[in-house]
Amino acid sequence: MIAHIGTVAVYVDDQQKALEFWTEKAGFEVYRNDPMGPNASWIEVGPKGTRSHLVIYPKTMMPNANELKASIVFVTENMTETYETMKKNGVEFTQEPNKMPWGTFSIFNDNEGNEFVLKG
Repeated sequence: MIAHIGTVAVYVDDQQKALEFWTEKAGFEVYRNDPMGPNASWIEVGPKGTRSHLVIYPKTMMPNANELKASIVFVTENMTETYETMKKNGVEFTQEPNKMPWGTFSIFNDNEGNEFVLKG
């Protein structure tokens, strides 16, 4: 049986800027940062203590990267606190927290315009 989700990839133009976004603005930790060639690395980041990680993958190594879009939902125990902290850190939100019967949701973009959902 499947135990858990291992990784989800987000395709970026600039791995260093993406790494700075996810670590400095979103508060993620680096789990792996291994060279894959002269201008690319395998970079995994995620919230502290998680087994599922986000792979910051270079678009140059994935020819159809612009066609690939994933719907990634990050879960928080405290939407207000997380939203305010991320916003203070410079994260661009395109939707403020919106309470629905099945949860509270907000939408934010990373430094390259990729869209992510935050669920509380």
